[in-house]
Amino acid sequence: MTSSWEVADRYLTDLAEVDPEAAAVVGRPADLELPDISPEGLAARHQVDVTALASIGSPSDPLGIALKERLRAQTALYNYGFTTTLLAPLATPIHQLRQVFDDLPRESEQDWHRVAEHLSAVATGYRDYTATLMQSRARGQRISRRQALIVADQCAGWIDPAGTDFYRRLVTDYQGSPALSAQLRSGAEQASAAADVFVDFLRQDLAPTVQAKDAVGPEMYQVTSRAFLGAEVDLRELYEYGWSELARLTSAATTLGRQLTGHQNLAAARSALDERPGSCVTPGPELVSWLQNRMNRVTAALSGTHFDIPANTLPVEAKMVTAGSGVMYYSAPDPGGTRPGRVWWSVPPGTTSVPTWREVSTVHHEGLPGHHLQFAVTQGIAELHPWQRYLCHIHGYAEGWAHYSEQLAVDLGLLEDDAEQLGVYGAQLWRAARIVIDLGLHLGYPIPPGTGLTSETSWTPEVAVQFLHHVAGVDLATAGYEVDRYLGWPGQALAFKVGAKLWTQARSEQQQLLGNAFNQKEFHMTALRLGPMGLDPLRSALSSTAGSTSTSTVTSPPVAGDPR
Repeated sequence: MTSSWEVADRYLTDLAEVDPEAAAVVGRPADLELPDISPEGLAARHQVDVTALASIGSPSDPLGIALKERLRAQTALYNYGFTTTLLAPLATPIHQLRQVFDDLPRESEQDWHRVAEHLSAVATGYRDYTATLMQSRARGQRISRRQALIVADQCAGWIDPAGTDFYRRLVTDYQGSPALSAQLRSGAEQASAAADVFVDFLRQDLAPTVQAKDAVGPEMYQVTSRAFLGAEVDLRELYEYGWSELARLTSAATTLGRQLTGHQNLAAARSALDERPGSCVTPGPELVSWLQNRMNRVTAALSGTHFDIPANTLPVEAKMVTAGSGVMYYSAPDPGGTRPGRVWWSVPPGTTSVPTWREVSTVHHEGLPGHHLQFAVTQGIAELHPWQRYLCHIHGYAEGWAHYSEQLAVDLGLLEDDAEQLGVYGAQLWRAARIVIDLGLHLGYPIPPGTGLTSETSWTPEVAVQFLHHVAGVDLATAGYEVDRYLGWPGQALAFKVGAKLWTQARSEQQQLLGNAFNQKEFHMTALRLGPMGLDPLRSALSSTAGSTSTSTVTSPPVAGDPR
């Protein structure tokens, strides 16, 4: 019988032929880090998934269970047309084409030659995804008009000649040979021109011919939510849980806001805190400096005391990105260790100041003890299969841990004043609001009466934006971006609260079981060393380790195949 490790080995080897990220994991980095997003390229990757799924059988070990769950989810997303129609803010293959350049080094002459090679290939990527969308439309697969127009606007913003042309600006720092300089400029112009053609395609060709309806409905939602969570959940029950969390958190936030400012109204309390001297920083170097200093302090407080953080993954690097829409996100270190983990921050257009007290929870979410800690621990476990260590990306697992980490940061004393606690409540309200908005918009669930949070009775995108702004204190530009994202990524918004709830329940169960013998650091390290997996497999794995105080629960199989 073929072991799960052997199936994963074969899967990773086959995947490396069609995916540059997998190629890097097996120690054969592709010449270009740009993904193949043509119809043929996506079909080839799908076939690799299908082949591996057919060979895995009915595993009982954690690796096999985790791999089978992912393969089933990925094949379902492709078969339902989600993979080949993906248009959503921050989450399309087109965004991958642009984000590759964030992590390409630009120090040596050789580095700049690689930048030039990638720029020359970007135009093909835009043409490839155009072909993918055209084929999907011809097959009658669902494409959202709203998402097509949103992505068009984003791409247009990247190449706005009146603002910042991302590709042309990228090459302005090069001061070397005239020949390479000319090649870089030519590649940047080709990339910008291809993006411009893609924008016209989305606006003038695709959008007028596809669905105006935003909701995906129950059949597609079951597929996408299952894939994002790695679990089956009771959606009605989850909707009710979201409303109960909103009530609890609103009460706590309102009380704290009144204590801090004297204002009875939560929005007024937030505004008063924004106006305190020193509460805001300016986008640019000042914001990046604040973010870096904060992450450095958090790292010093956590490392060795509450977590064993691999030294080679520190420090986490703060970055600001200009081609964004007002979000903070994390990019993990590469498998070869040549690039650090990074927290990227962008602000909505026109933003002149950022109130840091509102953002501390997101810093913990993206950096430490959130995404970076999880990735750092995972990548440091030689016993995990390389597929699970580097390529098993599941929103319910990763976002669940990161949202759990926001409250954990409070419990560990990482906040510096009570205003930051109000910011934490805002972040938690945001995640609870995501649940009811996402389910309400896609499945048509009504807004229950008597919540005290809105007088509306049914969800529309406009109602959702105002709800997010009013309830969680999210600025209107970011709230609009968020709602657009929910509509383009059905079910992803559930991952934060659902995953965090599982982590909290697992910790409580171990506390009850072990009593005074419970060690929180050992629990966290043992749980994280299980590695990424869907929430259903994780629930089983955490239950099976209940009572264990070992910090290593995975046994290395005889065949490694790990390049590191």
